[in-house]
Amino acid sequence: MTPLLEVRDLHVGFRAGKQVLLAIDGASLTIYPGQTVAVVGESGSGKSTMAHAIIDLLPGNGQVTGGAIEFEGRDITKADRKAILALRGSSIGLVPQDPMSNLNPLWTVGFQIKEALVANGVADGKEADRRVVELLEEAGLPDAESRARQYPHEFSGGMRQRALIAMGLAARPKLLIADEPTSALDVTVQKQILDHIDQLTEELGVAVMLITHDLGLAAERADHLAVMYRGHIVESGPALDILKNPEHPYTERLVAKAPSLASQRLSSVQHREEVREQAVQAAEEIASEVAESSDELGKGTDDIIVSENLTKVFTMPGARPWQKVDFVAVDDVSFRLRRGTTTAIVGESGSGKSTVARMVLDLLEPTSGKVMFDGIDVRGLKGKEQLRLRRQMQPVFQNPYASLDPLYSIYQSIEEPLRTHDIGSKKERQARVRDLLDKVSLPTTVMTRYPGELSGGQRQRVAIARALALDPEVVICDEAVSALDVLVQAQILTLLNDLQAELGLSYLFITHDLAVVRQIADNVLVMQNGKVVEAASVTQVFDDPQEDYTKKLLDAIPGGSIKLGA
Repeated sequence: MTPLLEVRDLHVGFRAGKQVLLAIDGASLTIYPGQTVAVVGESGSGKSTMAHAIIDLLPGNGQVTGGAIEFEGRDITKADRKAILALRGSSIGLVPQDPMSNLNPLWTVGFQIKEALVANGVADGKEADRRVVELLEEAGLPDAESRARQYPHEFSGGMRQRALIAMGLAARPKLLIADEPTSALDVTVQKQILDHIDQLTEELGVAVMLITHDLGLAAERADHLAVMYRGHIVESGPALDILKNPEHPYTERLVAKAPSLASQRLSSVQHREEVREQAVQAAEEIASEVAESSDELGKGTDDIIVSENLTKVFTMPGARPWQKVDFVAVDDVSFRLRRGTTTAIVGESGSGKSTVARMVLDLLEPTSGKVMFDGIDVRGLKGKEQLRLRRQMQPVFQNPYASLDPLYSIYQSIEEPLRTHDIGSKKERQARVRDLLDKVSLPTTVMTRYPGELSGGQRQRVAIARALALDPEVVICDEAVSALDVLVQAQILTLLNDLQAELGLSYLFITHDLAVVRQIADNVLVMQNGKVVEAASVTQVFDDPQEDYTKKLLDAIPGGSIKLGA
């Protein structure tokens, strides 16, 4: 069979002053019609750079310095601009990683998909409008006709990613380059999207280049696996063969750390649980000693956050442009976060997880209900009291591209909360920033760089370092590790647990990745359509789920049924 895409001895460099730094150093890859090839590796390994070289979307300082990229037998590195533009969309589709920076905030989602259809000559006018709705439905968006009239900011992260997938498939390309296409999606919608891509591959002969850090997804979906490390493809072959019998040390590390392939509790979690039990026992002994002399001291509370009947209603566009309807995003949600523990909130995109987090952080006012932090209603705080609360509760948001100011250096981004709260001298703040960078496995040389110079995973590590700067009591992680490759993800999860054991931190962990939940959480809230449908310990949820919806989430974990080793 003739290859659809053949990358031979590819070299890609980036100009930095008078130097050219190699990002890809002699990589080769072959993709046949109808084949799915997964390219796996950590952030900065060259996966996305290879994809951008194929579709000629390297940044201005990037260039192919050697090798060939042949599409249908033609070396496209030598093609002119007009030929490359003709290939994009119609022959090679792209689903980029970051939905927020790839959707125009001033245009409706439907208009942007329609634009792709018109540009590629697929449809026009009313036929294009009809096709937009079909594509959004295929991508897993309910009420697609209404959603098409909304703007990107009205979509959740997962919904925005699905819109990009609809755009990438709009012209039914021969090759779809999917750069982390499901990193922002919950597992059930992820399964739906990947099933759809599989269907296209089978019915239309669409080949897929799947760039991912999720080895479970790679094992389940790819025919062929290529492992990238520092610009080289260090191992390549049938996906299951490589995952079951990895030969390169780097591949072995990836397999060992993949949460969806070998989901288990982190050893640091057990250590943290032991430390907490000792602390609780000591606190109970002290409380019993003073209870007789002081009723107030004797009461105490083990809950640092208490949510009582939280409800949030948004007003949304109706079926007609002039109509408005109420949308209940969060419906009577109550839970308690015990000190020194981690509570995970899981559910599909649009289930209300992130909305709950924003109300807990006092960034969004509840329609009804309240949030108590250490016995105090967060809505009643103003001025200095509110600032003190901000210091005690720190967020790590989902999108590393939007959560860092592009005009701030990495040092300024991490140092800002220390300066805002007037903590330490300039020299002490510099030392603190260096220590935080070390904790999140970043070299101190990144301090002078800017977010645009870092990969998505590196940016998220900076965001985590910034959240830890003020030594908070509670960290609210909204999909905090979803953009990270498995090795860095494992480091961050271990770091969070070690800090929890050392400092008694409490975590509210918002995620769609149930494999990660099993690794880190003590308790789990399962949300569906704004409601909590199941709440229990992590052991009970995984070993004996009570609700059909919870079972559906567990069954959809990519690679969860694959057994590695002998």
